[in-house]
Amino acid sequence: MPVAFGPDELRFQDAVRAFLDEHLSADLRRGAALTPGVFAEPDIARPWQAILEARGWLVYHWPVFAGGPGWSRVQRWIFEKECAEAGAPALPGMGLKLVGPVLYSFGDEAQKAEHLPRLRSGEDFWAQGFSEPGSGSDLASLRTKAVRDGDDYVVTGQKIWTTQAQHANRMFALVRTDPEAKPQAGISFLLIDMASPGVTVRPILSASGDHELNEVFLDDVRVPVTNRVGEEGQGWTIAKFLLENERGGSSFGPGLVADLRRLLKATGPLRGELATRAVRLSLEASALEMTELRTAIELDAGGPPARRSLITKLVASEIRQGVDELAVDAFGPAGLQLPVERPFYGSDMPAPIGPAAAQPAAARYLNSRAWTIFGGTSEIQLTLIAKAAVGL
Repeated sequence: MPVAFGPDELRFQDAVRAFLDEHLSADLRRGAALTPGVFAEPDIARPWQAILEARGWLVYHWPVFAGGPGWSRVQRWIFEKECAEAGAPALPGMGLKLVGPVLYSFGDEAQKAEHLPRLRSGEDFWAQGFSEPGSGSDLASLRTKAVRDGDDYVVTGQKIWTTQAQHANRMFALVRTDPEAKPQAGISFLLIDMASPGVTVRPILSASGDHELNEVFLDDVRVPVTNRVGEEGQGWTIAKFLLENERGGSSFGPGLVADLRRLLKATGPLRGELATRAVRLSLEASALEMTELRTAIELDAGGPPARRSLITKLVASEIRQGVDELAVDAFGPAGLQLPVERPFYGSDMPAPIGPAAAQPAAARYLNSRAWTIFGGTSEIQLTLIAKAAVGL
């Protein structure tokens, strides 16, 4: 299958590169390069979000009817590739990638009018309230309950591993509205104001010392019924739609290829076993990148989603961990430094030991252990592949 871009794709690629050269500042690039986790801090993510929104490219993956630019899947891939190569910060995915598509697909007109503009402007920062203690991969067993009381639901329960909830003023959550129904049938999808009485956020520090995760306690929190998306009991259907976006809504390959290239530039030539690992990872990342591009080309041509797309998250997780493990080993003792100060691009950070890229290496390695857990564990992914692709 040919993968060479035609004139239209090349012109688009040139336009994206020119835009990034002009608008992606050195400070934003540096902040992204020294971010050890999956998600950028708001102080670099929000400025980049505003720049893209002003250009009309923020919600590049949304359809035209919802305010997107109408790009093809190949154009989206090119944009993600160029952003990765340029070192752009990650965008706030919980809002733009997850709840945004839910709102324009399942929300009523009032919900769309209230939340979508504020999501795009950055006025609203969203967290995801799905996982609970004992209800992670088995999400249907969740126990947070919402009892109808007039025009409100009274919500009681606990959410955990809630990414960047310390920054969020909104949270979308799955709650149990019918305890008598079958597990999947009794779940609804609510939009919760984090400033509501009864909402408590407590930090969970990762092994690296980073604060990306939290637990959220909901004690008799009143949520207007008008903040329910879809019908009562439709939450499981909406959640499946959302999780498909989480697991496969963006390309992984371009970021992995770019990160490995930057790593090898920082370490210099590797030898022996390290060089062998670098070559293997480079080949795997490039193969994943071309697999994602091939899938985008097929979808643009009207073909059905290929079964191979089921493997991308699983493969990307393993490559991500391999790249971060290689970094720690390649930097040697400098790759083991783990300062407690955050962010790594802050003015009060101690001077790095060795190359600047070595300073976040240990934190990045520890954080990437979660890649085979979040968004569906590797075991869950293997089960999906076995059922849908192999027919077991």
